[in-house]
Amino acid sequence: MMKKFKLRKAFKKKYKKGQFFYLVSESEFIGVKEFVFRTEDLTERIVVTQKEFGDYFIFVEDIRSFEKLDY
Repeated sequence: MMKKFKLRKAFKKKYKKGQFFYLVSESEFIGVKEFVFRTEDLTERIVVTQKEFGDYFIFVEDIRSFEKLDY
C-alpha cells in the first residue's frame, strides 16, 4: 500500500506548496532515515531526509490499488 502526501510549503524552489507525492520507500541505515517520493504523475523522484520529511510533508491518505476490482 502506498501513501499519499502533500507539500506544506515549497520544496527546493521546484515543487510548489500543495503538490502531491506518493511515498515509494523508506530506509534506515546506521540511524539515517531517508524517504523516496514520486510526483503524482510518477515522472520525477526525490529523496528526502527525516528532517525534510517532517518539515515539508503532510500525510493525506493510504492508496489501496487494485482493491475490489471486478475482472
